[in-house]
Amino acid sequence: MAALDAGGDYEARGALGRGASVADAARDVDLLVIATPDGEVRRVAAMVTPVATTVVIHLSGSLGLDVLEGHPRRGSLHPLMPLPTPSLGAERLRSGITFAVSGDPMTRALAVALGGRAVEVDDRDRTSYHAAASIAANHLVALIGQVERVAATIGLPLDAFSGLLRAATDDALALGPRRALTGPARRGDWDTVERHRTALSGMAGHRTELAAYDAMVGLARRLSMDTAVTDDPAVGSGPPAREAAALDPSDRDGTGPGRAVTVEQVA
Repeated sequence: MAALDAGGDYEARGALGRGASVADAARDVDLLVIATPDGEVRRVAAMVTPVATTVVIHLSGSLGLDVLEGHPRRGSLHPLMPLPTPSLGAERLRSGITFAVSGDPMTRALAVALGGRAVEVDDRDRTSYHAAASIAANHLVALIGQVERVAATIGLPLDAFSGLLRAATDDALALGPRRALTGPARRGDWDTVERHRTALSGMAGHRTELAAYDAMVGLARRLSMDTAVTDDPAVGSGPPAREAAALDPSDRDGTGPGRAVTVEQVA
C-alpha cells in the first residue's frame, strides 16, 4: 500500500481486519490482493465472494493459482526482495526490483506501476523458483552468519569482511558466478581446505560448521567445472489497474483472515 501510494497512482480505500467479514472484499474494486501468510491464502480466498470483473492475486512465491480457485480472474505477484519493515519495504518495492508474476495481465501492470521488472513463472515451476529465492536470500544470510561466527573466534567483527562480501556478490552478478569464483576450492588447493577444516573443528558446534563448510566447498568445486546457465525472460506489461483491495495479515500466528486493504487508482 505504501509503495503504491508513494507513486500517486493508487489510493487505499480501507482495510478489513480480524473479526470483520471479507465476503465482499472483491466488490467495487478492480483488484484484490491477498497478502496473508501462505498457509491462509486458500482459506481467505474461499471466504471472498467472487466478482467476475475483479482480479484476485496473492503475493506468495511458493503458491500457484489453484489456491485462488473460484475467482474468474486471478494471478500472483511475488517481489524478489526482502521486506523487513514497512518503510524499507515501500522503498525497496519501488527501487526497480524483479517481480515474479503469473495469471491475469494486471499482475504485470502492478509490477510496472511500481517501476519493476516482471518475469513470468508458471505454476509448475513455482517450487523451483521459490527454492532459488530462498537460497538467494535465506541461505546467503545464513552463510554470512557463519562468517560472523568464525571471525569472532579471532576477535574480528563481521564488518571487517563487508568489502569482501560486497565485492564477491557484485562480481558474481556482473561476471557470472563461475568467472567470479576464487579461493582454494577453485584452485584445488586441498591442503588449505584441510587447514580450514581443522580450525573449524575446534569451534563450538563444530559438526554443523564443518558440514556447512564441506557443502560449500563441494558447490564451489562443482561451479569451477560447470558452465553457468543464464536466462533473460522477456519483460512485458499489462493494462493499468484502476482500483485494488488487499488482504494483509493482522498477526503472524496464521489464525485470522487478515486485513483487507482497498487501493484505488487516482485519475
